[in-house]
Amino acid sequence: MKKNILFSALAAVPFIFACNSSEQKAASTRKDSVINQTCYAAAFEKDSAAMIVRTMASGKIEGSLLVKYAEKPQNNGKITGKLSGDTLLVDYRFNTGNDTTKAFTNPLAFLKKDGNLIMGVGQIETTLGRSYFVKGKEINYEAGKFIFQEVPCK
Repeated sequence: MKKNILFSALAAVPFIFACNSSEQKAASTRKDSVINQTCYAAAFEKDSAAMIVRTMASGKIEGSLLVKYAEKPQNNGKITGKLSGDTLLVDYRFNTGNDTTKAFTNPLAFLKKDGNLIMGVGQIETTLGRSYFVKGKEINYEAGKFIFQEVPCK
């Protein structure tokens, strides 16, 4: 009988931990509410892009980015990151075309200037499956093809 009680008590520990963890996660999600949402659109030759940028109460940036290419499948995904001064650095987790089984993640950098977000081009390297801009290498905002202008959110 004591073994059954002990076994039941030990078996309940993971469930109690999981419930507490879920409650803490839900509470932290409630605290980090959206304080601003801005929508952007950009075009370059036959390609176009649309981005939603949400600034959270914590200072984090979340949103979405859709890039439609004229000659290849579109990229569609989520952005997460932070704004440091006039530079928005995000990770872009996206799917290409209709294939939702394989996701890619790339770092993106935008320079905020005159109300626009200018996408930069920089050298990227991958270590342990994570891609990031190479430290010490400058991001070129003049070579970027997309300049995102603010548009009304739909």
